Amino acid sequence: MIPNVLTIAGSDPSGGAGIQADLKTFSALGAYGMSVITALTAQNTRGVRAVQVMEPDFVAAQIDAIFDDVRVDAVKIGMVATASVATVIAERLRHHAACNVVLDPVMLAKSGDRLLREDAVAAVRDRLAPLARVITPNLPEAAVLMSGGAPATTEPATLAEMRQAVRTLHRIGSQWVLLKGGHLTSEDSTDLLFDGETITEFASKRIDTRNTHGTGCTLSAAIAALLPRHDMVEAVRRAKAYLTGAIAASGRLTVGSGHGPVHHFHALWTEDLAQ
Repeated sequence: MIPNVLTIAGSDPSGGAGIQADLKTFSALGAYGMSVITALTAQNTRGVRAVQVMEPDFVAAQIDAIFDDVRVDAVKIGMVATASVATVIAERLRHHAACNVVLDPVMLAKSGDRLLREDAVAAVRDRLAPLARVITPNLPEAAVLMSGGAPATTEPATLAEMRQAVRTLHRIGSQWVLLKGGHLTSEDSTDLLFDGETITEFASKRIDTRNTHGTGCTLSAAIAALLPRHDMVEAVRRAKAYLTGAIAASGRLTVGSGHGPVHHFHALWTEDLAQ
């Protein structure tokens, strides 16, 4: 059975991140994609120019419209922007008993532009994280979550510090934590998956490219697409392999002059079609 997967996130008109990246990822991995838009952004590969946040009631109406009619096998949550939007998402997902919730606590765009208001961190941590089967923070996001919403002063900088941090993050309330090590300065990029008992390490070689726009969105969306058919460890393994391939093939695309997107359909588009 083809899984139906819902993304709740912001829109990226340049197509590399947010709703657009999620829907591409779902399609590439054989899932039927649906979307609830939390915010409209004016952005490209070089940065975010403006953000228009949806009214919480309209976000709730979108969620209810989907769940009232469609079987939802997994939910990916990305950009929520404000505390009120995060709160209404938590309320409606709890009401509908949503399963396989993957929370990507999006705080900053690749360009460094803020996508989550400071007062919304506590709502993400206290309301959304406990609903999640897995949360997927990178190291700067992890530092903010561990600080309880206060400005983070330090973030994990070594693999040993990551092993400590992933245990702290698990106490926030999600079933699993995938702590991403892309910000480490080591030769390998290592992610840690923790279920409260066992840490599983996923190491991969770094790829020398600027085309990293939307990598976090793509990884979390891939996990959501795969969870209805695989256990967590296997879903994460396959999602990371998919993202690695998408990054490696990103040079086949010519999109923008900043941080370009990954190639979501690298395994499906032949060279003839790409030319």
